[in-house]
Order: sequence, then structure tokens, then C-alpha cells
Amino acid sequence: MGIVLQFEFATAAQIIFGEGKLREVGTRAAALGRRALVVTGATPARAQPLLDVLAAGRVGTLAFSVAGEPTIEIVRSGTAAARQAKCDLVVGFGGGSALDAGKAIAALLTNAGDPLDYLEVIGRGRKLTRPAAPYIAVPTTAGTGAEVTRNAVLASPEHRTKVSLRSPLLLPRLAVVDPELTYSLPPNITAGTGLDALTQLIEPSVSLRANPLTDAICREGMARVARSLRRAHTHGDDAGARADMSLASLFGGLALANAGLGGVHGFAGPLGGMFRAPHGAICGRLLPHVMAANIRVLENREPDSPALRRYEEAARILTGRSDAAAGDGAAWVAELVEELAVPPLSQYGMTADDIPAAAERAAKASSMKGNPVPLTADNMRDILTEAL
Repeated sequence: MGIVLQFEFATAAQIIFGEGKLREVGTRAAALGRRALVVTGATPARAQPLLDVLAAGRVGTLAFSVAGEPTIEIVRSGTAAARQAKCDLVVGFGGGSALDAGKAIAALLTNAGDPLDYLEVIGRGRKLTRPAAPYIAVPTTAGTGAEVTRNAVLASPEHRTKVSLRSPLLLPRLAVVDPELTYSLPPNITAGTGLDALTQLIEPSVSLRANPLTDAICREGMARVARSLRRAHTHGDDAGARADMSLASLFGGLALANAGLGGVHGFAGPLGGMFRAPHGAICGRLLPHVMAANIRVLENREPDSPALRRYEEAARILTGRSDAAAGDGAAWVAELVEELAVPPLSQYGMTADDIPAAAERAAKASSMKGNPVPLTADNMRDILTEAL
């Protein structure tokens, strides 16, 4: 947790950020392929502006909608559709579900086999060996940062869990982040995705894999969330607030892809598979409790840990107070979650009886390895009880 003198940083081959940048996708896509599978979210009509610019760039398209969380079966279907239509390019347009589905489809277009051949935890865990088909990621929410990450999260209803397809070969060829695409997001989506972005800035900042480059990104991202998430939630047409949140989301993706995550995401994967709850809402409800638990455990077991200083720094950034203590950051996040009206986990069907199984699954999650301190089974059950 001290100064890291050796580290790796990988991201999309090119990132384009700014209002109106969607208009550049057509010409850039034309340089990568002739026919694109366009992976959209639950409302394909929202992608019409993208389809128009692709048509203007003389890129043929086949639309493929992902109505909810991307499942293994959805990825199989999308890959088959792309192959049948002879697509040589994939464009993801939407929230994290559409972007992750697009990444997985692009990878399986060039790597033979089934998704289960490559998935971690429930699959065979084989490594991808061939570069994915050219992939352009265009987020329409400000939260997941999936446009610059090297994994695709897929749900397996059969196993009641969500797991990752993970490889540097999944990094998009181009990420286009246009804040204008987020202006129409309703308040509840703004809240959930914004809290996901905040989680993906705080967790990498205290991760065991943190490095000086991700530290700088996390600091800047947290400051933007602190000043703009509330404003974006109440005034969705505020261009400055929306730009701040789009940039914070991008920074969160850059940070998590290179410094890892922690306890919140260790819980979120299993819970997302067990209950039909939005990922951002799960993260938001868990974040203050995981922060508080980590701080308590660190103070008791490792009072000299640099992670405590990092939590103090986060608290100062979030509260705007130079005298803020580590716990003040967790309290600030708890107040924010209540202000944004994020429902408790019980509203998504979780009960106290589910806690032991959820804690057991979380303990095995890859994200938990980045947590700044090991959590006991009791610690994890307590966190889930508090978030219930």
C-alpha cells in the first residue's frame, strides 16, 4: 500500500470524450469494419442516432437488443447472429449490460468455443488467445465505466450468480463517451449508476493493487462525484453535472481495470445473481457499510495501515473538510444513499435467511482479493445485515 514503483496500466486503444462526439462514430467505425452488430439495451429506439451516423459512414448494421442483465445464453445468441450476418465489427450502445454483452460477443466472434470455456468460477477459465473483433463502446449511462474495462460480467441464472469473462483482449478498440447521451436518464438510474461510479473510485483507491496513476484518477473522480451527483440527480439537464458524472464513470472504469476493486463488488456479483436488483443499487446500499467495516477492522488489526490514510483522504475529498476522519467518509456516503432514495436490499427480495449463502459466495469472489483487509465471515454477515 506504499509507493508502487512497478505497475501496469491498460485501457481502450483510444478514448474520445465530449458533448456531440457520437457524431464521429460513423467515420471511425468505417475504418474498422463494413458491417456492425449494434448491441443495444432494452430500448433499441434510443440507438437510432447511432444507427444514423453508422449509415452515413456506410457501415451496415444489425441491431441486437439486450433487455436486462446479459446472460450466457444472450451472448451465445448474439454471437450466432453476428456470425450469420457476417459482421466484422461490434458496437455496444447503452449501459453496462449492453457494453459487457458487446465485449463478450466481440471476443467470441474470433475465439472458438462456448462462453463457459472462458468464464471464471463457473466455467473452464481458459484464456482467450485471439484478439476480439473490433469493438466500439458507447455508454449512455454514467456509472459502470465498462467502455474501458477488460472484463464482461455475465449472469448465469442456472448458477444464480454473475461472473466475468476476463482478458486484456476484451479492451475496446474505441471508447466514445458523450455526456449528451445521459441527459434523459431518470433520477433513479442517475442515482444507481452514479453510486456505482463512486464505488469504483473509492474501492480502487484503497485496493491492495492501488498505484500512483490510479490514485490520481480516483482523486479527481471522487471530487467530481462529490460536487455533481446530487445536481445530476435533481437537474438531469445540467450539462456540467452530467459531464462530471460521465468523466467520473470513465475514471472509475480506468481505475478498476488497473487497480482492482474490493468488498462491495465481492458482494455485488453473488447478490446480482441471487436477486433481480440493479447493480448500482446493490453497490450504493453496500458501500457505506463496507467502508465502515473496513475502517473498523483496520483500526483494530492494522492501525498503521496506509489504507486508513487513504480512507481519510477520500473523506476529505467527499466532505470538503480538511479535518475529516476516515469514518466521516463512510457517514457522508450513507447520507448520500438515503438522499438519493436507494432502496434497501430487502426491497429486492433478500431476507436474513439469505445472508449466510451470500456471505459464503462473496468470500470466493475475485473482487474480494483487492479489499484492503481480509474480512471474516462474521464481518461479511454483519455488512449484509446492515444493508438489508
